[in-house]
Amino acid sequence: MKKLLTWCLLMLMTSMSQAQDKQKVLDYLYSISGKQIIAGQHNKEPNAEPAKWTDYIQATTGKYPALWSGDFLFQQENIDNRWKMVKEAEQQWNNGALINLMWHGCPPDMGEPCGWDPGLLNAQLDDEQWQALITEGTDLNKRWKTRMDDIAVYLQYLEDKGVVVMFRPFHEMNQELFWWAGRKGPKGTAELYRQTHDYFEIEKGLTNLIWVWDMQDMSRDFQEYNPGEAYWDVFAFDIYDSGYEKTWYDYILPIVGDKPMAIGECMKIPSEKVLEEQPRWIFFMPWAELVKERNSEPEIRALYEHPRVLTRDEMPGW
Repeated sequence: MKKLLTWCLLMLMTSMSQAQDKQKVLDYLYSISGKQIIAGQHNKEPNAEPAKWTDYIQATTGKYPALWSGDFLFQQENIDNRWKMVKEAEQQWNNGALINLMWHGCPPDMGEPCGWDPGLLNAQLDDEQWQALITEGTDLNKRWKTRMDDIAVYLQYLEDKGVVVMFRPFHEMNQELFWWAGRKGPKGTAELYRQTHDYFEIEKGLTNLIWVWDMQDMSRDFQEYNPGEAYWDVFAFDIYDSGYEKTWYDYILPIVGDKPMAIGECMKIPSEKVLEEQPRWIFFMPWAELVKERNSEPEIRALYEHPRVLTRDEMPGW
């Protein structure tokens, strides 16, 4: 009995410490809002090279991004290398970076691996399947929970290692090509997000996740997808079209309130004008290879030298 009580006390203290680490990161994000912006970089295929584009930034600018981002992905070779990606997240955290993780999950009526198109794209569930997915106890609901069980193993490992994760599932909720997206209202995409949040936090007991709600610059109907204030900590906005126009920034501000807001993905990096006129963005994150394809090296270096931009060496340490 004494050993059991000791173990329970140890688990409680560990959980409290991890929750404090999460709050410390959140407090930091609030503290820089309106003042500074974190340089981020996404890394995707291949998971066998989980720092490929972060290393490109370092080679180009002499500095590491302050935010490293990875993805669980959906192709067999990338699924096989999920542990390598997760270990890179741990290493980046230990080196002082913030961590962002995405999950391009295969449709729940398919197994893993799956394709991009059709698969992630253009393989939408019909209305009956969607209702089954969000209904407790159905076959499709159970299959989705099994998929979440798989991902929870990696997130639990990171929690055990003291790593706080900005977790961004079901990104670009208004991008109707994704199987999870384009379903408006309380029983649409937002409900799947809420159920996933509760499964990881309540059923799995994870305490190291900062939840990111993500939309794209393609339709101004964000409230139709809002999971609710209690379900997200940071808002992210993906810019692939006209999203740098200040009208978008002004549209987003009242939706976000005082919560941190970020440029969740971009192909073109923000200009000096954007940084000055839109100070609430707390990080920007170019999408993998697009940072090289859509931006010149002088542009990248100029951004990294901007006085408001924070690189990994300027982070407070975790």
